[in-house]
Amino acid sequence: MLIIIRALGALLGTLIVHAQCAGAAEYPNRPVQMVVGFGAGGGTDIVARMLCEWLSQKLGQRFVLENRPGAGGNIATQAVINSPPDGYTLLFAGSSNAIATSLYKRLPFDFLRDTVPVAGVMRLANLMVVPPSLPARTVQEFIGYANAIPGKLSMASTGHGTSVHLSGELFKVMTKVDMVHVPYRGAATAYPDLITGKVHVLFGNLTGSIEYVREGRLRALGVTAAKRWDGLPSVATIAETVPGYEADVWYGVVAPKGTPQDIIAVVNRAINDALADPQLRGRFVEAGGLPMPMSPSAFAKLLVDDTYKWRKVVEFAGVSVE
Repeated sequence: MLIIIRALGALLGTLIVHAQCAGAAEYPNRPVQMVVGFGAGGGTDIVARMLCEWLSQKLGQRFVLENRPGAGGNIATQAVINSPPDGYTLLFAGSSNAIATSLYKRLPFDFLRDTVPVAGVMRLANLMVVPPSLPARTVQEFIGYANAIPGKLSMASTGHGTSVHLSGELFKVMTKVDMVHVPYRGAATAYPDLITGKVHVLFGNLTGSIEYVREGRLRALGVTAAKRWDGLPSVATIAETVPGYEADVWYGVVAPKGTPQDIIAVVNRAINDALADPQLRGRFVEAGGLPMPMSPSAFAKLLVDDTYKWRKVVEFAGVSVE
């Protein structure tokens, strides 16, 4: 009897391995859903659409982008975590996911525990932008203007807990500037109010802000990265005025915990191929980002390191969301 049980166990293990290999070999054989936690038209959405377009063409199945904005990306994250771990529902993740781990006090999930890293996509900076009507052309002039009218300026964000929000909170703490935080449900709703001067500053993703700056509809005061951005070399870093200030961000793809490693390998290879494509790389650079090809293990390390980094920022800024 023991021999029979062992034989059945070995057979079952073989069948599982064959099934997983067959699943990976056939993947994808139906449309794949790529969930984005922010509205259409923002930086996250723009980059995700570029990637989905490339993957759809190269893998022979549609990668369908679905926007699920709200709660700083947490609604989309929870939806993906609760999805079947079969590779057909993926999350286009970003720094907001690392931030949420320490910013939100009652999350119904643990991002690092409940997801599997798939691939890095892009590294980018945020851009401090103001409407042309605001009488400030540099970071130093903005600080002086804000301090002259404490509490009168409003700082827009793409929602509580996003890198846009935390970049602004870090600026407030390090400069002692008093501004009112106005959260929006994504960049697409924030930009019109910023352009018309209803709100006064946004530390927006460079991919979403750069065209408005090039068109003259917004004025760029500084980039949040440690060094000047190649696409906007004339725009100073915020750190040139506020020593020690730095807030760079990233985009990547994760899957629900339990997704087969073979399928993760297929998606990782496809995304890295996309990032090596000169045409797509050019579009990413034009949008203000730098392609970030990574293995799943390297991307996993980035997630852990970035979660720790933003925890320190959250504690330094003294902000939280219930």
